[in-house]
Order: sequence, then structure tokens, then C-alpha cells
Amino acid sequence: MLLALLPMVALPVVGALLSLSGRREFIRWGSVAVACATFLCSLVAVFSSQLPVTFSSLFRLDAMGGVFLLTTCLLYGVAAIYAGGYVGPARTLEDRQYVRRFYALLHLFGFTLIMVPLINNMAVLWIAIELTTITSALLVAIEDSDVALEAAWKYALIASAGLALALIGVVVLYMAGSAILGPSYEPNWTSLVAIAPHLSPGLTVVSLLFVVAGFGTKVGFVPMHTWLPDAHSEAPSPVSALLSGALLASALYGVLRFATITERAAGHVAAQHIFLIFGLLSLLAASFFVLRQNDFKRLLAYSSIEHMGILALAAAFGTPLALYGLFLHVMTHGSAKSLAFFSAGSVLRRYGTKEIAHIRSVIRSMPWTGLCLICAVLAIGGLPPFGTFRSELLIIIGGFSSPIPLAAGALLILVNLAFLGVTWAGTEMAFSQPGRDIILPKAGEVSPWIVTALAIDLFFLVTIGLYVPAPLAHLLHTAVAIMEG
Repeated sequence: MLLALLPMVALPVVGALLSLSGRREFIRWGSVAVACATFLCSLVAVFSSQLPVTFSSLFRLDAMGGVFLLTTCLLYGVAAIYAGGYVGPARTLEDRQYVRRFYALLHLFGFTLIMVPLINNMAVLWIAIELTTITSALLVAIEDSDVALEAAWKYALIASAGLALALIGVVVLYMAGSAILGPSYEPNWTSLVAIAPHLSPGLTVVSLLFVVAGFGTKVGFVPMHTWLPDAHSEAPSPVSALLSGALLASALYGVLRFATITERAAGHVAAQHIFLIFGLLSLLAASFFVLRQNDFKRLLAYSSIEHMGILALAAAFGTPLALYGLFLHVMTHGSAKSLAFFSAGSVLRRYGTKEIAHIRSVIRSMPWTGLCLICAVLAIGGLPPFGTFRSELLIIIGGFSSPIPLAAGALLILVNLAFLGVTWAGTEMAFSQPGRDIILPKAGEVSPWIVTALAIDLFFLVTIGLYVPAPLAHLLHTAVAIMEG
């Protein structure tokens, strides 16, 4: 186990150091090797031994963390492959410096994301999520344009304010634990969850409120979501994919860790109401904003808010089926959204614009990208045969069997409303004929690297939609058992 975990943590740091020196080809191939090796290590770490595994009082990996770890490492690996074609040739000194900065920050971002599901200490978990903010904000601003810098500043400011609220939640939870464990103890999740039935219900609920409001800023819950459309739109496409599929999920992981303690201390109803409010608000706002977007990357950003609302409602439902769908949806949404942002990035490279009205006949100009764009749209909408259909269906069925079936009905309506907006934009770009004022670019894909990354995402989405392998199903069921206690 340690033989897999140690390289998995060390490899992104090595990749960052290697990216600061060397030629572009060396950096590109080295980055792909590092990121793919990291994903293979995550497979070994999660599936080759009996979880949970504790390798100090600070670090621990269980099935719940394993779901988020696999998602992060998969997207990190595919993003590194995609970046090989997305990042342009380094012809000048400025280009070479950009390439080095980009890959170094990409690996550091991957490192901070990987650390989140491995941490047992709740205070250190807060630090890890804060570190994801620093590295990702630098990546959002890396294009060095005025709008990118503004988006990065807005993101850093709002996320930092949110994390300050989350820190209050950590302190309140520490206060609750001190009544039993004494005034000086390590606030490890394993220690706190073991004594959770004896903790003050009021303090744990207050702690969860601050944590949901704080980490929820990073998740993209409405009304703390305002940074997200700007950051996702202005970041390079491989970074947008990691932001949507991995960063939001990592922040949600932090929320769920606190929720497991609150539910054992105060019961499910209090946590249910918190998740229900933020889930419905996020779904309602995102579903209507999706209908009004002209920038396709902003549209995908609002779609991410919608899917975080779906996950929040799954946590509110709290039934075994809904929780199973929640953990599966973390993985399927990550792949679907990276497929969408990768397709969008390829279109942006070829058409030179993010405006939906100026992009037409993608399926003719870029057949593979056009196909993947349509598949991404269908997957985001939760249609078969993609994995998101399976996960969303499980969440909805679990919701109708929960004490709040009306929320499941609202989920069904709002998901379909958002699907109409995303589908309209996707079909317009892929199939509509160009007007006289639109000149189609030269036919052909941007890069074989991009084609490869798109193929990996599409393969995973279809495979999980048709069949969930037994080891993965066992991992998901075990994660549900942790949430249920």
C-alpha cells in the first residue's frame, strides 16, 4: 500500500520540478508519464489492499476518500495528455517560460488535489483545500490577460472569504470535541466520528453550517458561486476540466466529512435541511442561467453548479441508493465535464472564439471533436448509455424513496430544464450551418494528444454507463456505509 501511496504523492512534485527546466518535448512527455503513473498508483492504492489504511495520525485512506482520489488522479492524467496538444509550440523565450510555468503549476495543482482525500486531520484538511485555491488561482491567471487576472482575483478573494468561514466551522467542531477529548487533542476524523454520538448536537450543526457556507464557496453552491463562471471560462481548458471535475469534488469531500460527524451527533434531519436548501438553490439558479449563456465555457461552468446541486440533494436524500449514486456521480460527472471542456478547448483552438453564435458545423470541420462534443452534452444531461445516466437515475430513485420525495420531483424537472439549455447550445455548434458572416476553419483536429484525451474520457463514460466493475461497486458500497455509519 505504502509502495503505491508514496510515489503517488511524490510524482506530481517531481513533475513540477522537471517542468522548470528542459525542452518542451521533454516537459510534455515527462508530464504525461508522471500523471499517468500517478493514476496507476492510485488504482493500486485503492484496489490492491483492504481499506481503510492509516499510515500516521495525519494520513488515512478509506473507501470514501478512495472514490475522490481515483476521480482526481484520472482527471489529472487525462488533463496532462490533453495539455500536450493544447499548449502551443514554444518558439520564443516567452513561450518557453509559459510552458514551464503552466506544467509546473498543473503538477502542483494535481498534488494539492491528491492530498485532500488522504488527510485524516480536519484542520489539516482545511489547509489542503486552501492550497488548492492558491495553485488553481495561479492557473486561472496564467494567460495574463485582463479578464483572466480579474477572474483569478475574484476567485481568490471569494474562495478565501469562504475558507475563513470554514475555519470557524473547524474551530467549532474542535470545541465540541474538547468536551470529551480534553482541551488539547488532534482533531482527526477517526477520533471525532468515534465519539460523535456524545458530541453536542447544536455545536456540530453550527459547525456544519459554517463548513457548507465556507467549503460550499469552492463547491460552487448558490449563492457563493459567483467566482465560478468567470474562473472556468478564463482558465485554459485542461485547467477548467480539473476545476470542474476535481476541485469542486474535493471541496465537496470536505463537506461530506463534516456531515458524517454531524449526522451521528444530531441525526440526519439537520444535515438534510442544510443540503436540501443549498442543493435546490444551486439547481434552480444554474438551470435558468444555462439557458441564457452565449459563451460555451460559461455555460459549462453553470452546468457544473447544477451538478453540484444534484450531489447536494443526493446527500439530503440520504438513502443507500441515493448515496451510491452520489459517489458514482462524482466520478461520472468528472469525466463528462472534462470531456465537455476538452471538446470546448479544441473548438476554441480551431475557431478562435467562445461565442456560441459564431461556432457552426463543428461535426464537419472537426469530426472527432464534434462527436465528443455531442456525447459530452448528452452525458451532462444524464442520457444513456453514459455513466451519468446511471448515477443520476440512482439518485432520483433514491430520492423518491426518501422522506422528501417532492425534492426528487423538483430535481427531475430542473435537470431536464438545464439539459434543454446545454443541448440547444451543443447542437447549434455541432450541426447548424454557418451564415454568410461565419467562415469555417480548415477541417481537421487540433492535435493527436487532444484526440487521445477525448477518447479516454469517452471510453470511461460509456463503460461505466454499461457496467460497473465489481471492485468499483464494492468501493462505492463501502463509501455509502461510511456515510451511513
